Amino acid sequence: MSSGVVQEKVTSALLGALNGAKQKGQLKTEAWPELSLDAPKRPEWGDLASTVAMSLAASEQRAPHDIAQIIIDNLSQREQLFDRVEIARPGFLNLTLKPSIWQEVLREIETQGSTYGRAELGESRRVLVEYVSANPTGPLHVGHGRGAAVGQAVANMLKAVGYDVVSEYYINDAGRQMKLLGTSVYARYEALSNRPVEFPTEGYHGAYITAVAEHVKQQLESELSGRTAAEVEERCRTFAYQELLGLIREDLKYFGIEFESWFSVASLVDSGAVQRVLDELKAQQFLFEEEGAWWFRSSAFGDEKDRVVRKQDGEYT
Repeated sequence: MSSGVVQEKVTSALLGALNGAKQKGQLKTEAWPELSLDAPKRPEWGDLASTVAMSLAASEQRAPHDIAQIIIDNLSQREQLFDRVEIARPGFLNLTLKPSIWQEVLREIETQGSTYGRAELGESRRVLVEYVSANPTGPLHVGHGRGAAVGQAVANMLKAVGYDVVSEYYINDAGRQMKLLGTSVYARYEALSNRPVEFPTEGYHGAYITAVAEHVKQQLESELSGRTAAEVEERCRTFAYQELLGLIREDLKYFGIEFESWFSVASLVDSGAVQRVLDELKAQQFLFEEEGAWWFRSSAFGDEKDRVVRKQDGEYT
């Protein structure tokens, strides 16, 4: 017997009491309200609480307390299910279950182990759960950890009820932020080599950038010798990306988060899929060009305004 089954038993008992009272002419409401159960605010008030008496007050034109008493008087399973049934003003029904009910639940949990509570509601339908997905431009922070915990909990719950779940980390390894990462590491690398260059105004200033630049100097200095500034900057970008993504993977693994899929935005762009979608949208006149940028006519679909899909510099949003 699961805790859900316990609630079903209690709900069934309350419904039986309502129907019994109606047959006796004690209640007159045609259709009963939803019989929801909540945990009382204080443990001494019982295991479960119902507000059904208060929900019926208007249709019955009676005080909730009186309706609650009628329900109690008609509880046919009172002795089997409840240790205590009490009324709290203005008409709460506070229900304390017999210990044997919870003991049965505990025995079932012990017997079923890790399969307890599992179901097949999902019928093996495939579901993608994407979470964390922090830009690989720096280490994870506490907020990412919180997102990881919530994301994995969602994925685990979906698996437990029969969905075929794929957990995915969507790697934002394309666009302006990655360029800034490369420029930032390059500037620190040049400074370490006594060739200071201007640091980008919107660059990454964390101490980890200097640490990555030091690794570039230690591991790639001979490789970078004789390269143009643009080539060195690009190599700094790819090196920093690989190192920081590696650190992200290590951190996630350390606290038990593993993804089935690590999907690269750059791979999506490079495959031509994004451009194909844009071409199709243009053909259907859902895109328009304005001041060098391409816009999606999202206002035609109820959005408050149209949205940029490709900026003036060619970067996708």
